[in-house]
Amino acid sequence: MSDPRSTARSVKIGADERTGWSSDRPRREGSAPRPVDVSTRCRVLRPTDRMRYSPGSLLVVVSPSAKVRDAFIERVIEEKGAIFTLGKIRSLVEGRVPAAELEQRAAELQHAAVSKRLEAGETVVIGAEGLDPEERDRWVRLAHANRRPRHIVLVEAARDQVSDEDAAALNDLRTALDSGDLGAEGFQTAMRLGGAAIGELKRIVFRPAPRDD
Repeated sequence: MSDPRSTARSVKIGADERTGWSSDRPRREGSAPRPVDVSTRCRVLRPTDRMRYSPGSLLVVVSPSAKVRDAFIERVIEEKGAIFTLGKIRSLVEGRVPAAELEQRAAELQHAAVSKRLEAGETVVIGAEGLDPEERDRWVRLAHANRRPRHIVLVEAARDQVSDEDAAALNDLRTALDSGDLGAEGFQTAMRLGGAAIGELKRIVFRPAPRDD
C-alpha cells in the first residue's frame, strides 16, 4: 500500500532561489548602506489537503483577522514548536513583566527566538500582526540572511471581519500574490486560501519530499 503522505504537495526551493541578487557596486562615501535586495522568483501555489515545505523554512501566515489567522495556524501546523506568533509569546510572559512593558518584551523575545531558530536552520512559522509589508520584510530579511526558504500564505476572512482600514492593503496583497509579485518582497512561494479551501487544507508539514524508491 502506498504511503498516503506521498500525496502531499511538496515545495522544493532550488539553490538559485534561496537568496536574492544584490549589487556589488561600492557605495559613495558617507551614504547610507543599500538594503540587501531580497527579491526572488515567486511561485503561486494551489492548495491541497496537505502541504509540504522544506525543513528550516520561514512561513509567514497573513490574514485580515487575527482570530482566523491564529485558529488556522493552530489547526494546520504539525510542528507546534515552530510557531512563534506574538500572541503565543505574549501569553507566556504576561504576569512576569510589568504590563506597560508587555508588548515590547514580547516583541523582543519573538525576534530573539526567531533569529536563533533561523540561524540554526530550523523551521519558523510567523503569524503576521496585520497586513503591513514592513513587518513581513523584517522576517524575510532574517531568513534571507540565513539562506532559509521563505513562503507566505494569505488566509482570507469574512467581509465583516475586515476593517475599513485594512481593505485597501488586503486588496493590494491579493493582487500582488495572485500575479506572483510577492517575489519582490523575497517570498519564493505564495498561496491564497479563501472559502472552503481554508478547511480543505488539513495539514502543513516541514519535511523532505519522499524518495521515489
